[in-house]
Amino acid sequence: MKILFFIDSMVAGGKERRLTELMKAFKLKPGICFELVVMNKDIHYNEVFDLDIKIHYLIRKTKKDVSVFNGFYKICKQSKPDIVHCWDSMTAIYSIPACKLLNIKFANGMIVDTPQKQNIFNKYWLRAKVTFLFSDIIIGNSKAGLEAYAVPRHKSFFIYNGFNFNRTNNLSASESIRSELGINSKYVVGMVATFSEYKDYKTYFTAAQLLLAKRNDITFLAIGADTDAASARSFIDDRYIGHFRLLGKKSGVESLINMMDICVLSTFTEGISNSILEYMALAKPVVASSGGGTNEIVEDNKTGFLVKQSDPVELVSKIEALLNDRDLRQKMGLAGQERIRTVFSIDHMANEYISLYNGLIKNKIGYNKN
Repeated sequence: MKILFFIDSMVAGGKERRLTELMKAFKLKPGICFELVVMNKDIHYNEVFDLDIKIHYLIRKTKKDVSVFNGFYKICKQSKPDIVHCWDSMTAIYSIPACKLLNIKFANGMIVDTPQKQNIFNKYWLRAKVTFLFSDIIIGNSKAGLEAYAVPRHKSFFIYNGFNFNRTNNLSASESIRSELGINSKYVVGMVATFSEYKDYKTYFTAAQLLLAKRNDITFLAIGADTDAASARSFIDDRYIGHFRLLGKKSGVESLINMMDICVLSTFTEGISNSILEYMALAKPVVASSGGGTNEIVEDNKTGFLVKQSDPVELVSKIEALLNDRDLRQKMGLAGQERIRTVFSIDHMANEYISLYNGLIKNKIGYNKN
């Protein structure tokens, strides 16, 4: 079986991490061959180069470079894959002509979020409606995502993200990271997410400052692209800035999470969050905005707390409940870690994809019951 993965970029991000871990798992599986087509030469995950696979760079000269269609066709003709698996909406568009002309099975993997509102003015919704027509199967990483995009049931399939526990080996000592970041507080609370319109950092920062008005034993971290930007800093009152570390994009995020006592994800829309998987794999209690795929990972009151979106007062209440109860933090953290091992393991994810691919090739697919 030969798979051609097609993705717009391999910068630091959720879908990029998921594809990297899937390819690493596939290298250990007999009978699986694969190549990678990427539309940007900036590859954040160095593990990709260690895989010793063929990487095709298909770079657009302009945003609407139609030559990409021909370039991808040539790659497919040379590579002769059994399946093309795209990982985002743009590569879904570029995949269709080659797959149809060369009779290659097309797996559309563009669904990684759960938007609350969809309309024809949303380019991702429009791309979805167009590409779904030509897809042999449509893969989401959550049930909620498939429902949000109204995927035709006969093409609908979900495969949860998988976490590779090898990533928790060789963690840096928490004491050394605390020293490096100048953290002296008793507790550390953190959020790992890009600072963007899709993540609700305003609520996280507001909740943090409400807590700091009551107690001074907490340091709050923000980790992810642009969390160190002036726009992020603008949410924080000068009185409390000493209790924040706005770290921007960081490698070795596992060690930073391991240092935290409580992990937060305040967001508006989410598929299956890699950040939450990382939190739980490292046995940290989670406080996350309810909705979308998050409800499929976090078991409320068992592995953490689900809170209403954009409600800093409820977020404060749940964080403080955990800060004041060490046994509860430990109990929820261990329950979350066990959930990742049993439901969200990398091996389980890889086997699900292999089963799906075999079904595609043989025209015998057992669809998920959503």
